[in-house]
Amino acid sequence: MRSGALYRALTGRRPSITVCLEICTFQPQAGKYLAFLGRISPEKRLDRAIEIARRAGVPLKVSAKIYDEDQPYFQSTIAPLLSASRSFVEFIGETGGERKNEFLRGASALLFPIDWAEPFGLVMIEALACGTPVIAWRNGSVPEIVEHGVTGFVVDSVHEATTCVGRISEISRAECRRAFEERFDSRRMALDYVSVYRRLTTDFAAGARLPAAYEDLHDQSGWPLLNG
Repeated sequence: MRSGALYRALTGRRPSITVCLEICTFQPQAGKYLAFLGRISPEKRLDRAIEIARRAGVPLKVSAKIYDEDQPYFQSTIAPLLSASRSFVEFIGETGGERKNEFLRGASALLFPIDWAEPFGLVMIEALACGTPVIAWRNGSVPEIVEHGVTGFVVDSVHEATTCVGRISEISRAECRRAFEERFDSRRMALDYVSVYRRLTTDFAAGARLPAAYEDLHDQSGWPLLNG
């Protein structure tokens, strides 16, 4: 937590979170369904994803986990929607490993219709690693991860998202993979952190202080090598 906050304080960007290239297999051909991957909870807005698929006339596959605390929401809101939408929505439950890889790479697009300030959203870069574009709400980290019109679309409404489903062929799956490799693979993460730590050591050696908003994260006793 501390290193991530320092990274953002110094660079103005969120720290890279990486996905193993061997786990996420690139697929150049788009599939014929939309994907939703995540928890079933009010802020993840599976209901939006179902409505987008309905309006767009495209099948939706849902891979999701239901935690005990979200069971009331699932039973009252999502289960009836799944039942009413079973002609175009397939609920496949929780997936992981190769099953998740196959699920993501086989989709024409990932729907990420969140209703909260998601700190990162790992599923977005997992999709990009497979070459699958992302259609996501303008919340939290989304605008920093999805490049609008390049690796997917950043939207503000169900209407916009539905329109973008019809434009998904404009997005190059190869470009999605390239963006992932350029921004989110392990080598990029390591280089970014080396750069930050070099800057930290240089600043400390020069007697510089961290930005005021982050001073509470800095405890000089934790840097014995820098304090000689």
